[in-house]
Amino acid sequence: MWDKVFPKSEKVKHSKITFHNRYGITLVADLYEPSESRSRLSAIAVSGPFGAVKEQASGLYAQTMAEKGFLAIAFDPSYTGESGGLPRYVASPDINTEDFSAAVDFLSTLDRVDPEKIGIIGICGWGGLALNAAAMDTRIKATVTSTMYDMTRVTARGYFDSMDEDARYELRKQLNAQRTEDYKNYSYKTAGGVPAELPVDAPFFLKDYFEYYKTERGYHERSLNSNSGWNITSALSFLNMPILQYSNEIRNAVLMVHGAKAHSCYFSRDAFSKLTGDNKELLIIPDAVHTDLYDDMEVIPFDKLDDFFTENMK
Repeated sequence: MWDKVFPKSEKVKHSKITFHNRYGITLVADLYEPSESRSRLSAIAVSGPFGAVKEQASGLYAQTMAEKGFLAIAFDPSYTGESGGLPRYVASPDINTEDFSAAVDFLSTLDRVDPEKIGIIGICGWGGLALNAAAMDTRIKATVTSTMYDMTRVTARGYFDSMDEDARYELRKQLNAQRTEDYKNYSYKTAGGVPAELPVDAPFFLKDYFEYYKTERGYHERSLNSNSGWNITSALSFLNMPILQYSNEIRNAVLMVHGAKAHSCYFSRDAFSKLTGDNKELLIIPDAVHTDLYDDMEVIPFDKLDDFFTENMK
């Protein structure tokens, strides 16, 4: 049964696979490859957005790249969707960066994949983690971030860096008090998913998400942004462990794509400013908002992604 929010392509073969990361967590992925697959393909691992599952945007990216001749997997990160890990709906800058490298581990072992031609795509919050993985894992030959979002920065500093040290201290107090309650109750409080009704004074980014996740293309029963929420105390690790500390040392190719009207466009601009080398590119899509780059086929520059991976994974 086809359980994705996007139509199945007749140009690719689809299968379900599993692999594990170095924390012992089993990750579940959808594998897409060209119907007339040749040997030793270039491969791409895709994940994101934060809270989404492989049946949504990441699967659409993977299937489309398979149509263009790549072997591609879309995976659920640890603690999310069909992947393992307890408690559910936890996020970690460390573990979720490792998830990308674990995907590279898996792809490197496939006979039909050229291990010297592996790239990754991170969408939204997983764009920041993909870039973080690229700074660590030299096997990743090319990295694409789509509407990149730095969850460690926004958690620690607030939107547009609006939170100061005192506010961070108060947030830590609240989160640690919640840890005590969670332990007493043998349960984990979640932040809740998309609100049933949009507040009158909702900021632009919430309006963007609200409109997206209430649609059929944005909803999936396993997606925590669709119908539940992440564990609140997960924010503690994002407060304390910023990513992208060594992004200036990435030597392999990077393409960062962002919408000009996306609320988090400043993340991509700032992250790009730290990259070095002439194999880095920032592509700003005019008039696109954040969620346009999740699944709008007329907005996502798939031909550009095809050219980028082909050129940089020769």
